[in-house]
Amino acid sequence: MNAPVAAPEASILLAHPENREPNAFTQGELGWLPALAPLAVEALTNRHYEGLTERSRAQSAYFRLLVRDPEVLGARTRTDKDIFYNSDGGLPRAERELAATAVSRVNGCIFCASVHARFATRHSGRGADVDRLLDEGISADLDTRWNAITRASERLTRTPSQFGTDDIGELRAVGLQDDEVADLVFAAAFFNWANRLMLSLGGPQAPGAKE
Repeated sequence: MNAPVAAPEASILLAHPENREPNAFTQGELGWLPALAPLAVEALTNRHYEGLTERSRAQSAYFRLLVRDPEVLGARTRTDKDIFYNSDGGLPRAERELAATAVSRVNGCIFCASVHARFATRHSGRGADVDRLLDEGISADLDTRWNAITRASERLTRTPSQFGTDDIGELRAVGLQDDEVADLVFAAAFFNWANRLMLSLGGPQAPGAKE
């Protein structure tokens, strides 16, 4: 693997004194402000665009920050897409997004929760239930199947090593097949990591807020 792309400004810490971070979970669209300088769009090379996998991602400060190591970002993004977009069997997309929303709710990642809550609503049509999860947390009573998914997501988030046969049995009891359980584990595990990455590199920005 090639060495990460370095730049003199890579160590610059960014301050956003005018930003007032949102303090409540929401399905609304939020901005995100980096704590380290991302690459400028005009500095991106073909190697960077390969790492981004989609040219439109160059508009995101988050991805322009991660693309300082384009090979790692490329692997990360392909993993993300396969977990959430692969429709070849397994857990329905809405419930993969539900798992990511639950994990983000537990971890306190307001930005990630907003993104995946919108996807969960879009693919399920259950916006009121998704709002209930955001407002009340994992204790929200959604329905038997969704409750089992959010509880499993919480256990995978708080102490992954404690997720075991009893949890899998609960998921099977509400109708999940083995490939669906695997998708749930993948979605929860990926976002347990992704939340921590995003939380350590910047913060959410309310709509209309100044940088």
